[in-house]
Amino acid sequence: MGELTVHTGTWTLDDRFASPWHYLPVEVAPGTAALRVELEYERAGAVLDLGCLGPSGFRGWSGGARESFVIAAEAATPGYLPGEIEPGLWQVVIGLHMLPAEGVRYRVTAEPSTGPAADQAVVSAPPAPVTRPAPRELPAAPGRRWLAGDLHAHTVHSDGAMTVPELACLAISRGLDFIAVTDHNTVSHHAELPAAARRYGITLLPGQEVTTDHGHAGVLGDTGWIDFRRDADDWLEAAERGGGLMSVNHPIAGPVSWLHRMRRHPPLVEVWHWSWLDLSWTTPLAWWQAWDPAAIPVGGSDWHRQGSDAPPGTPTTWVESADPGADAILDGLRAGRVAISAERDGPVLLRHDGGFVAAGADGLVLAGPDGPCRTVRGDLARLPGEPGFHRLLTPAGVTVALTP
Repeated sequence: MGELTVHTGTWTLDDRFASPWHYLPVEVAPGTAALRVELEYERAGAVLDLGCLGPSGFRGWSGGARESFVIAAEAATPGYLPGEIEPGLWQVVIGLHMLPAEGVRYRVTAEPSTGPAADQAVVSAPPAPVTRPAPRELPAAPGRRWLAGDLHAHTVHSDGAMTVPELACLAISRGLDFIAVTDHNTVSHHAELPAAARRYGITLLPGQEVTTDHGHAGVLGDTGWIDFRRDADDWLEAAERGGGLMSVNHPIAGPVSWLHRMRRHPPLVEVWHWSWLDLSWTTPLAWWQAWDPAAIPVGGSDWHRQGSDAPPGTPTTWVESADPGADAILDGLRAGRVAISAERDGPVLLRHDGGFVAAGADGLVLAGPDGPCRTVRGDLARLPGEPGFHRLLTPAGVTVALTP
């Protein structure tokens, strides 16, 4: 074992006012094989986030979901990056997410080891489903097809309950062609996505949810880690440099609604999130139109676990894509070839051949930017196309589908 490092003290509101993030140094000697860190504090009225930086930069983040982590060359706690334990100065990152008025006492211990790492999670990989729901055949441009997906989901790499393979199997059972894995402030899950995608026959889009008290942003694509401590404009630039796309996630979401000021707006907005609890409300639409009417609307379930949030594909984001690969799906999103439906098998409204196609929508109402304009007749109705976003509504005004 290496030399044990212990940090103790009290985090106060003054510390939080000075910075949301604080750094505790750990010296790691040459020959270290693994590093174990534990955080202890009284949780009454307090939430502390946990992360790690190595001499070369980011090594992981688990936010408030974990009290400890282990990093070694071949494996690491979910949320953290395995790899060489470089000698030199490491830093345990503590996020002061929530503190009581009197502050909170804490103890952080960091223990380097020259032996094998312990406490590594076993990845649960269920067998591939024998059957899966048949794909929906929706009218599309030549050489393309509409793919059903979800752009917002979490695993054990942040605060979700499922492993990457378990999430893939659930998404398949829900009839999805793709799902974006967007764990909070980390990219440790990216290494697992290709093998799981091949094993289960589903596209797993690499992503991350850049998460702060002032709002959350979804970054889609294998862009490398986005530094959540920087300004939102920097997130957008980093996403673009990496060939990815950034979305404002759940802009109206209680204490984590979007408050970041930006010089430029991201190309996507998660207009339809599970927290749109009453689909007769137009609040998310009003925010979208006030923020940036040109932003491409997308949807996300924000799946974490059974009984929380919404099941994957609720709502479903449809992308008209040349193939089911991640790059083609990103291209479809970038071009605005999208639609959103409340459910994968529910009514859907698509733009096609200069007009609209409403599938499974007999008896619903087509509404444009100025309100309802016609009743849909038939299970596959072709309707004149008009500029602006359009929706399918029930006669009571409940939104069941949306297209830009």
